[in-house]
Amino acid sequence: MRPRLLVATLIVAAACVPLRPVAAQTRADSSGSFEPIAAVLSSPRCANCHIAGDAPLQGDDGRLHAMRVQRGMDGRGTPAMQCTNCHQVASSQERHAPPGAPDWRLPPAATRMAWKGLRAREQCLMVKDRSRNGGKTLAQLIVHVQHDPLVVASWSPGPGRTLPPIPHDVFVSEFKAWVDRGAVCPD
Repeated sequence: MRPRLLVATLIVAAACVPLRPVAAQTRADSSGSFEPIAAVLSSPRCANCHIAGDAPLQGDDGRLHAMRVQRGMDGRGTPAMQCTNCHQVASSQERHAPPGAPDWRLPPAATRMAWKGLRAREQCLMVKDRSRNGGKTLAQLIVHVQHDPLVVASWSPGPGRTLPPIPHDVFVSEFKAWVDRGAVCPD
């Protein structure tokens, strides 16, 4: 009879302990885990091309791109001024020379993903919204942040540029953790 008494005591004791609901805990964890992602998205390496307008920005100070560069419909510039005219497949090792990656471009005009100046919540909602993120699912976004050459190039922009605030592998881990916890946006 003692084992039954012990089990009954444990059940009663457990029922008396106030516990935070699992869903609320997961929500808080997921919401908080977007903050390091937002810090990367807000860094000049990302925000200079994720813009509301059609003229990209450059430099750590986010000034208008030289030579009146424009987005173009596909994000690759205008016919006479394609992004890849200057931005080659890899970042130049000359100080302040153009950074590079294969197929350098901005997001297309139809899905600008313009998060420069947005709060973390607004960035999060945009990242999750398939109508504004290029039609990507959360699983596809994980692949994107982990392997897309333009994303990866943010961590090797060439001399004279500030890197995003956390290393790329940490960014990917944080992104995966945020998705695994339910991809909840901060309040």
